[in-house]
Amino acid sequence: MDLALLGFLMVATFMTLIMTKRMTPLVALIVVPTAFALLAGFASGLGDMMIDGIKNLAPTGVMLLFAILFFSIMTDTGLFDPLVNRLLRIVHGDPMAILIGTVVLCAIVSLDGDGSTTYIITIAALLPLYKRYDMNRLYLCCLLMSTSGIMNLTPWGGPTARAASALKLDPATLFLPLIPGMIAGLAFLVGLAIWFGRKERRRIGHVKANEPSAFTGMAVSQFPEARRPHLRWFNGALTLTLIAGLVSGILPLSVLMMLAFAVAMIVNYPQVAEQKERIAAHAGNVLSVVSLIFAAGIFTGILSGTGMVGAMSKEVVGFIPPVLGPYMAPITAMLSLPFTFFISNDAFYFGMLPILAEAGAHYGVSPMAIARASLMGQPVHLLSPLVPSTYLLVSLAGIDLADHQRFTLVPAAAVCGVMTLVGIAVLAFPLMG
Repeated sequence: MDLALLGFLMVATFMTLIMTKRMTPLVALIVVPTAFALLAGFASGLGDMMIDGIKNLAPTGVMLLFAILFFSIMTDTGLFDPLVNRLLRIVHGDPMAILIGTVVLCAIVSLDGDGSTTYIITIAALLPLYKRYDMNRLYLCCLLMSTSGIMNLTPWGGPTARAASALKLDPATLFLPLIPGMIAGLAFLVGLAIWFGRKERRRIGHVKANEPSAFTGMAVSQFPEARRPHLRWFNGALTLTLIAGLVSGILPLSVLMMLAFAVAMIVNYPQVAEQKERIAAHAGNVLSVVSLIFAAGIFTGILSGTGMVGAMSKEVVGFIPPVLGPYMAPITAMLSLPFTFFISNDAFYFGMLPILAEAGAHYGVSPMAIARASLMGQPVHLLSPLVPSTYLLVSLAGIDLADHQRFTLVPAAAVCGVMTLVGIAVLAFPLMG
C-alpha cells in the first residue's frame, strides 16, 4: 500500500481515537503507529525505529521530569505566594483583568523561547487565581498556548531556527518582518481575553478577594507542612539562576533542571524522609507527562523511519495545481497549520519545507518568503499531541487533552489567520509571486 496514504490514515486514526476519547493518548501513541508499521511491512526494522524516536526525545523527557519536580517543590515551599498575593490585589476579583494578565504575563515569560519553562512559571503564578475564583481553566490553557505559539517565532525559538537552517537563511533577517504580525496576533488574544472575561463576569461576577466563598483551594496551600518561608530568598535566587542558565545555554536544559532540583531538595528538605515525601507527592504529574513523551518518541520514530513523512510531503506538494503556483507563500502558510499539527516541527521544516521552497522558486517566490509563511501555523502546532510541552500544560492545569484541543483549535487557527493576513499586508511574504 502507498506509504503516503498509510501515513495519512495513521494520523487520522490516531486523532480520531484520542479526540473521541476511545483511547488514551499514551496507548494510542504506541499502538496506532505500531499497527500501521506492521501493515506497511516494516516488522523487521520496527524496534530500531522506535528506539531512534525515543532517543531523540529522551533529553526532553529528562528535562520535563526534573522541571516538574523543581517547580512543584518551589510551589510547595511557598516561593510564589508573594506573587500570587500581589496579583490578587491587582485584579481585585475581576476575571477580565486575570485573563488579560494571562496574555501579558505569558508574552513576557515566553521571551526565553522555551515553552515548558513558560508553562511552569505562568501556571505557578496564575492557576491559584483561576482556582480561587473558580474560573474556566480551558481559557487559561487556550490563552497560554496561543500566546506561546506567537512568541515562539523569536530567532532563538525552535521553529524560526529550524526554518532558517533548512533553507540556509539568516534567522534575524527571517524574523524581523514577522514582528507586525506577532503584535497583531497578541492584540487579537487580548481581545479574546476580554471576550472570555465578559463571559466570566456574567457567570461569577466580581469576587472580593477576602470572601471565603471565593476560595476553592489554592495550589500553593496544598502542602502546608512543606512551606519554607524562611528560605524564600534562597529559592528565589536559585530559580533566577536557573532561568539565567536556561537563557544563556551554559549547560543543556536537562542538566540544569537536574542540578537545580538536587540543590533545592538538599537545602529545603535535608531529611531523606522529607525528600521521599516531596517526590511521592508529585510522582503522578511526572509519570503522566514523561510517559507520554517516550510514547510520542515511538510515534515520531515510526513516522520518520518508515518514510511516511517524506511520502506525505511529496504527495501534498504534487497535489498543488500549477495555476496556484504563484500563490505558494499563502499556500505554505495554510499547509503549516495541519502539517505542523500532524507531524513534528523537525519533519515539517527539514523534510517538507525544502520541497515547498523548491516548488515556490519555479514561480518566482523566494525561499525567504516561503520560510516566513511556514511559521504562521505555530499556534496550532502547539496543540499537537506530538508536542511534549502540551502534555505538561494540560497536566499542570488539570484538564483533559482532548477537551483542550477542541476548545483551543478555532482560536489558535484564528491567530494564525491574523498573523498571515498581516504578514501579507506588510510584505513579510507576498500574496502572489
